[in-house]
Amino acid sequence: MTSTLDSRAVASPSASTRTRKGNAARRRRTVFYFIAPAMLGFLIFFGYPLIATLYYSFTRYDLINAPEFVGFDNYIRMFTSEPLVGTAAYNTLWLVIVLTFCRVVFALGTASIISRLKSGVGLVRTLCYLPSLAPPAAATLAFVFLFNPEYGPVNAFLGAVGIDGGLWFNDPAMSKPALTLLVMWGSGELMIIILAALLDVPQEQYEAAELDGAGPVRRFWHVTIPSISPVLLFGVVNSMIFALQFFTQAIVAGSAAAGAADVAGNTRFIGAPQNSTLTYPVWLYVQGFRYFNMGYAAAMAVLLFIVSAGFTWILVRQLRKSQHQEEGG
Repeated sequence: MTSTLDSRAVASPSASTRTRKGNAARRRRTVFYFIAPAMLGFLIFFGYPLIATLYYSFTRYDLINAPEFVGFDNYIRMFTSEPLVGTAAYNTLWLVIVLTFCRVVFALGTASIISRLKSGVGLVRTLCYLPSLAPPAAATLAFVFLFNPEYGPVNAFLGAVGIDGGLWFNDPAMSKPALTLLVMWGSGELMIIILAALLDVPQEQYEAAELDGAGPVRRFWHVTIPSISPVLLFGVVNSMIFALQFFTQAIVAGSAAAGAADVAGNTRFIGAPQNSTLTYPVWLYVQGFRYFNMGYAAAMAVLLFIVSAGFTWILVRQLRKSQHQEEGG
C-alpha cells in the first residue's frame, strides 16, 4: 500500500509537468495563428520583394528577357558613368536637409500656436490638417497654378505690395524651395502628432520652471523639447524617409511647369526646369519603367534602402545616447 502511494506521488509531478508543457505549446500555437497573417503579409510584400530586388541588382534585366548576371556592373556604372545620378542625389540630399528641417519646424510651430489657443481650437486644428488629405498630384498642380509667374495669384499679390515674386517652378533656383513650401502646406499629419505630444506635457513642469525664473523661451527649450523629443525624432525620421522617396510632387511639378499635359508619357519634361526637380526616386523610375533597365533600377533601389536605413539608425542611436546622458546627469 505504501509503495503504491509513493509511486503516485512520484508520477504526479511528471503528469503536472506534461500538462504545463502542453498548455505552453497550445499558447504558442495560438500566438502563432494570430501573427501568421501579419508574418505572411510581411514575407510576401516586403521580404520577397527585398530579396528579389537585391538579386536583380546584380543582373541585366529588361522585364522581357531572362536576367543575365553581371556582378557589380550596375553599381560601378552608378558611381562612375551615370552623370544624372549625381544630379538626382544632390537634389534629394537638398530635400532631405532643407525639407526635413522646414517640415518639422513648421509642424512644431503650428502645433505650439494651436496648443495655446483659448477658443476655436477644433476649427483651426481641422483647417490645418485638411491640406494633408489632398492627393499629392492634385495639390502639386494647384501649387503650380498658384505660383505661376504670369497669372498666378501669389505673384499677383506680391506684385501688388511691390515684391517681385520670381519664376518659382520655372526657375531652377526656386523650384526646390517651391516644392518645400508645398510639403510644409501638407504637413498636417505631423502637426497633429506633435500637438498631441505637446498637450501631454505635464503642466507641473512648466509651473516649476516658471517658479525658478525661466522665461517662455527657456521653458520651451528645457521643458517642452525634452518632453517631446521622441515625437520630434519620429518627425525627423519620417520627414527624411519622405524626402528620400520624394517622387509624385517632383515629377508632376516638373512636367506641369514645363507645360507637359501627359505626365506619364513624356520623359522630356521630367526634372524640369534643367533637372532641378529630378530626384533620386524619379530617376530610378525612369531607368526602370521608361528605359527598362530594371537591373540598374534595382541597384539604385538597394542603395536608397541602405541610405534610408543608415539615416534612421544614426538618428535613433543619437537619441538613445542623449537620453542615457540625461538620465546619467
